[in-house]
Amino acid sequence: MNGADVLCDVLLANDVTVCFANPGTSEMHFVAALDRKPQMRCMLGLFEGVVTGAADGYARMTDCPAATLLHTGPGLANGLANMHNARRASSPMINIVGDHASYHLPLDAPLTSDIESLAAPMSNWVRRIDGPGDVAPATEAAFRASLTPPGIATLILPADAAWGEVSAVSSDRVKLAPRPAVDIGAVRKIAAAIRTAPGRAGIVVRGQAARADALAIAGQISTAADVSLFSEVLIARMQRGRGRVAPTRIPYPIDAATAVLRDIDVLVLVGAKEPVAFFAYPGKPGLLVRDDCRVLTLAAHGDDLDAALEALRDELDIKPSQQPVFATAFPDEPTPSGRLTEDAIALSVARKLPADAIVCDEAVTSARRFFALSAFAAPHDYMMSTGGSIGGGIPLATGAAVACPGRKVINLEADGSGMYSVQGLWTQARENLDVVTIVFSNRTYAILYGEMRDLGVGAIGENARRMLDLDHPSLDWVSLAKGMGVEAARAETCERFDALLDSALSRPGPFLIEAVI
Repeated sequence: MNGADVLCDVLLANDVTVCFANPGTSEMHFVAALDRKPQMRCMLGLFEGVVTGAADGYARMTDCPAATLLHTGPGLANGLANMHNARRASSPMINIVGDHASYHLPLDAPLTSDIESLAAPMSNWVRRIDGPGDVAPATEAAFRASLTPPGIATLILPADAAWGEVSAVSSDRVKLAPRPAVDIGAVRKIAAAIRTAPGRAGIVVRGQAARADALAIAGQISTAADVSLFSEVLIARMQRGRGRVAPTRIPYPIDAATAVLRDIDVLVLVGAKEPVAFFAYPGKPGLLVRDDCRVLTLAAHGDDLDAALEALRDELDIKPSQQPVFATAFPDEPTPSGRLTEDAIALSVARKLPADAIVCDEAVTSARRFFALSAFAAPHDYMMSTGGSIGGGIPLATGAAVACPGRKVINLEADGSGMYSVQGLWTQARENLDVVTIVFSNRTYAILYGEMRDLGVGAIGENARRMLDLDHPSLDWVSLAKGMGVEAARAETCERFDALLDSALSRPGPFLIEAVI
């Protein structure tokens, strides 16, 4: 038995049964060990950003880590952008990064790099395995670190630790520490603050607090105590749709965000951080609440958010039978026709969304209306790229589909963002994943035009335009998808889009719609 076998056994003993991989020479002993463990489902990504992004999507839908397999420092570096998104989403993940044999490192071979320094900014925990005998305790520590609280653990596996012989080890499940008890003192302080600010208090939910059961409790507090209910601008996962409480998402633009929060005197954070501007702009604030707003933390990431909300509800003397306000009837709007538009796509997808679907939204500017409409759609899960690093949408949808077979995944994808990880379509085709990708093909980085305007740039010249537009040549998403093995078609009218969406939703397997807008 070698170290690679032990690593696999420890992962499997802790129900880590999925490995997204892009291996190289240093990982071949681990690949061979995976071949001996049919319980582990291994999936190849043609780019490491697909690997880490898929592990993120898997984790968000299961609340459990998948493993990734990456090749030395450069392979890890290729996956860092979507590790950043995963870290911002607080997704559990175990990265296995192969490295040279320990005695080979002093030779400074071409692939030698400082893996610890590369991993640290995008990881919550990093450890290098110190020989074959350290494989089991290091892997157990990585699993524990990925879940207490949930986050990214990066484990560096030297080749000699992988191929070195070890005695058989116990593969008992790792015991995790219980979550901290609810801070009753904080609960009472926050309840008192809410009572002093009727109609001028707000709650921001994130993480587990954005799931249906916790949202129902937050909705009871909102209704009974006249408290505004918010979510962060970038949402890791929220359960939405008819019959569920729908928080107001804090807007991305600073002026809109400060307007939404202007009248809030007390802001309560439940698994969330204090809302801040995405970027700095001349003459605009970084914090989105007023300077005199009291910002109080009810519970943080890793705490029992449901129990904290229940305790706050009880402290406010709100009965568990209190009915929150639910989203119900879909807005009465005519069915769009003619030339395809962003709003027409958002309306069509929201109306046709299957029950229990998963929506992965990386359409950036193009699908802004969808989030509001999704409150009236069939019950579903909604996710976004949470770190602002583009290229997360296709991998996120890939991982979600692996995590939840039998549920339709809808990926709302901007054309510019999609090109960062288009290789993920190949993995969807290879694994026959049930993903419908809708590419908003406006042939531009539209959000950057808005950023230029926000910076006071009145006229955009040729040099700037050539860095913001995706034309000359225009991207052909139908050909790109077919080249990856995914069936695809193009829509330029509302009628054509509706027909393609109906067809894609009616059958399993991957399909891409290039929506020309």
